[in-house]
Amino acid sequence: MKMLKSTLAVVTAAAVLGMSGFAQAGATLDAVQKKGFVQCGVSDGLPGFSVPDASGKILGIDADVCRAVAAAVFGDATKVKFSQLNAKERFTALQSGEVDVLSRNTTWTSSRDSGMGLVFAGVTYYDGIGFLVNNKLGVKSAKELDGATICIQAGTTTELNVSDYFRGNGLKYTPITFDTSDESAKSLESGRCDVLTSDKSQLYAQRSKLATPTDYVVLPETISKEPLGPVVRKGDEEWFSIVKWTLFAMLNAEEAGVTSKNVEAEAKSTKNPDVARLLGADGEYGKDLKLPKDWVVQIVKQVGNYGEVFEKNLGKSTPLAIDRGLNALWNNGGIQYAPPVR
Repeated sequence: MKMLKSTLAVVTAAAVLGMSGFAQAGATLDAVQKKGFVQCGVSDGLPGFSVPDASGKILGIDADVCRAVAAAVFGDATKVKFSQLNAKERFTALQSGEVDVLSRNTTWTSSRDSGMGLVFAGVTYYDGIGFLVNNKLGVKSAKELDGATICIQAGTTTELNVSDYFRGNGLKYTPITFDTSDESAKSLESGRCDVLTSDKSQLYAQRSKLATPTDYVVLPETISKEPLGPVVRKGDEEWFSIVKWTLFAMLNAEEAGVTSKNVEAEAKSTKNPDVARLLGADGEYGKDLKLPKDWVVQIVKQVGNYGEVFEKNLGKSTPLAIDRGLNALWNNGGIQYAPPVR
């Protein structure tokens, strides 16, 4: 009898935990739908990733990922609000529920993905840490930076990576840390430091904002792996899946040749089975995500496929003029790759 009671207690406890977990699952989606918008955490001003234009509209690839999530959930990419966060604020804002998703040039690392109650939903941009210097410094390589004074943004992976690089190469340096990337860049421009270090994408962005960008050069070395991507709170698999598959949908659309200009026609007339599944013409794959049948159509129509978003914000026609490089698709010389909608 004792054994039976014990077994029943275990089963009952498991059921309660199961029901509790089920009740908590989907809490973010429910809250987002109730308030009518996605609250997105972005940077405090990084060209190409998230920066306000003259009218105050936030532009950039990170901001567009959030617009794509809104398009998937609501069928309306404008149903998103942005919280501009510096590096120190970003994780607390997500952990506390101030934002629903963090899409803020944030590096995916083991400690962030396992020890902070957070989980990364994919890679928006493959990056790496580099060094920006004034041409008058006369250096061509990071190996020539022994004794340099280096500006670094506080609260980033850059601090540890730079320390490792200099120690590993027997070099010395003096770090000066700042809370924002703009402060770091201004200090380089004023001569307070010899070098500005950050993700290379950020260096190109900051260089574009300097008074004379051509006076500065990004050195050739890339000293770390910095996969940047959107982050959500751990424990809500439903919301995690929506953010993850939003990014995957944009990548799959580019691979399939589906663009903002042809997506509606493709959804109606495609003979390609993979494209038909992707665009909701075949199957009910949105239903599994609690999204409308045309969720991918709305993402691509309103925001664009991954390639369109990249070129609009970071590509050759922009002041940053960044090559696709590693961020090209896997079948075009890069490593961007998404599982299929199937």
